Amino acid sequence: MDFFTENSIVKKAVVCAKNRSIISLFDVPNRVDCFSVSAAELYLDYSKQNITKVELEYLISWANDNALAQKINGMFSGEIINNTEQRAVLHTVLRAPSSVKHQVLGKEATEVEQTEQYMAQIVDDICQGKLTGVTGEKFTDVLAIGIGGSYYGIKVGLSALHPYHSTGLKVHVLANVDGAAVTEKLETLHAATTLVVIISKTFTTQETLLNAKAIKRWMLAELNDTNAIAKQWYAVSSNVEKAKSFGLNTENILPMWDWVGGRFSLWSAVGLPLALAIGNKHFTELKAGAYAMDQHFKTTSFDQNMPVLMALIGMWNRNGLNYQSLAVLPYDHALRALPGYLQQTDMESNGKSVSKQGEKLNWVTAPIVFGQEGTNGQHAFMQLMHQSDEIIPTDFIVALQGTSDLNEHHKVLVANCFAQSEALMQGKNLTQAQDELIANGASKEEVSRLASHKTMKGNTPSNTLLMQSLTPKCLGAILALYEHKIFVQGSLWQVNSYDQWGVELGKQLSEQVLALMSDNSTSHQMSPSSVKLIETFVQKQTTN
Repeated sequence: MDFFTENSIVKKAVVCAKNRSIISLFDVPNRVDCFSVSAAELYLDYSKQNITKVELEYLISWANDNALAQKINGMFSGEIINNTEQRAVLHTVLRAPSSVKHQVLGKEATEVEQTEQYMAQIVDDICQGKLTGVTGEKFTDVLAIGIGGSYYGIKVGLSALHPYHSTGLKVHVLANVDGAAVTEKLETLHAATTLVVIISKTFTTQETLLNAKAIKRWMLAELNDTNAIAKQWYAVSSNVEKAKSFGLNTENILPMWDWVGGRFSLWSAVGLPLALAIGNKHFTELKAGAYAMDQHFKTTSFDQNMPVLMALIGMWNRNGLNYQSLAVLPYDHALRALPGYLQQTDMESNGKSVSKQGEKLNWVTAPIVFGQEGTNGQHAFMQLMHQSDEIIPTDFIVALQGTSDLNEHHKVLVANCFAQSEALMQGKNLTQAQDELIANGASKEEVSRLASHKTMKGNTPSNTLLMQSLTPKCLGAILALYEHKIFVQGSLWQVNSYDQWGVELGKQLSEQVLALMSDNSTSHQMSPSSVKLIETFVQKQTTN
């Protein structure tokens, strides 16, 4: 990161960028052609970013100086890049051909391929009615129980690929530990025709097990058959013994591997609920799209490498121009879950302030990621993006072809997407606002009163990511694109993108809180504020 703090040429470039308008950069001929790239059926226009060709070349040179190419090869080849947990990071191998699996994993490749084949067989057998519940009825619903990485990938896949739900199974996800969420799910399910999939690497995750126990009690009470759990439940876990003690058949427990992090686990057996919704063919296409992006990332020069370019420009915005946030705005109802998914993958991966060696960093890392489907955002937080002093870089995502027959709706949707990226860049100055009011017949008094309220700062940088249509392959490519962008940024920020110790603190303290709720004399490290809150809760429970 000395690149931003000590390189005098770059420091001057940053000052220059802060004092120029993005629109002025289009005075350079063919800027759009030079600042766009295609890969894996995606097209990225990054010409609305506040960066010049020379500045981008500085960034690429810096990435080369920091051995980024070697780090990329190290990840794909299985080096121990998760150094705090001593693990490789190989979710990419799960979407690679058999030859690559065997080259990277060696003997373990056989288990991976057997798991993939078994998972595909489960999907086929359930869809064909060969596997049924204890009453012999065909399954109609699937309930996936997980949280975090065992939830978000499935959620985004289910909504994004809704037009590809082809098996007739309705797939539901349960992550929220709130009992109301459990009750809401159960209102729509019938125990005899519900298949349950528990997803927990350790089979000790508090929220997942609490929900699983509630669903287990419901199913046993409804069916009055102790064989229901062994017959109708599957688990994806590395802790076979705990899954068995819960009541699952050994053959219904699919493995998870240490080298697959939770938030990158959709490509493993964690994707079983999604495959049960879209079928094996479409799930294979999802992985094929991701693999196409993997190959692009691994083999393409950095000046044409989509994940690398997005990563470097993101760091230019974060560390050079000091923009602290990133808005992700998919103009596609099907992609409404994507911003939440990227919040986890980005902020949980790179939201850190110490290096891989445990040293305090002298620079900021992950941006604050937020967003929602585009047109809804226009009537919510985008007011702040246009008229506050805060500049928030934005990723716009849109398909050229919609999934419905309402073509006029899609035309308006795409128009809004393109217009918002332009509006964020152009803005509207006071003179323009005054001229607009005058042209509309406003009096001098009205012009004086309203013009300043109609000004917008502009100069907000953005990417626009296009696809022909949102297919399984395109979704796979999008997810892999952001995975690799996060890897590049983590590598250059010098953090371990694949651990999440911050998540553990809340879990540890929740155990103390639960202990205090049961016995107020329990030793604890709670503040007086939390103790009072606990006492208030316990008192309310005893009076009910």
